Amino acid sequence: MILSRTVRSTVVTAALVSASALAVPSTAQAAPLPPACQEALLESLDKFPVQNFEVPEKAKNALLGEVLGLSDADQAAFTQEACAAWNTWATKNGQAVATDLDTRYQNAAGPACNKFATSALATIKKYAPNVPAQTRELEKVAKKVWKNSMQKLATQATNADCRKAYDTAKAGW
Repeated sequence: MILSRTVRSTVVTAALVSASALAVPSTAQAAPLPPACQEALLESLDKFPVQNFEVPEKAKNALLGEVLGLSDADQAAFTQEACAAWNTWATKNGQAVATDLDTRYQNAAGPACNKFATSALATIKKYAPNVPAQTRELEKVAKKVWKNSMQKLATQATNADCRKAYDTAKAGW
């Protein structure tokens, strides 16, 4: 299903510090994305071939909800230049990032929510400084989506370990 692929791509890309895949503008509100941004959305999974890293369903839904609610101002960060810079970086670094995500996910303790939150955040922090400067406006949007999503997840979590993991992760990178 395309939506499921986009959501998974969204989360993986967030973990890779790119709002280009995190911030899928609502098609009812926004003009079409530039070609490089469409590429970022459709090909992120291929560029970051994780094997073990998984995103819990509740996290997927929270992230998607935030993405679909982006303001016009946030959507304006999706420029051809920013997305092209992201695509180039992702192509060069995708395998290393995917390996890092997989390793951290496998080594993280606790339930899936903790494995996701801790491995994603650690990978984000590791790779954020290396993402091209042209993507900084996208990164701001990604941080906003991440923080708001983690806050909602922490508030809604019934499992204490999940609540703690999401609360810790909302501080972001």
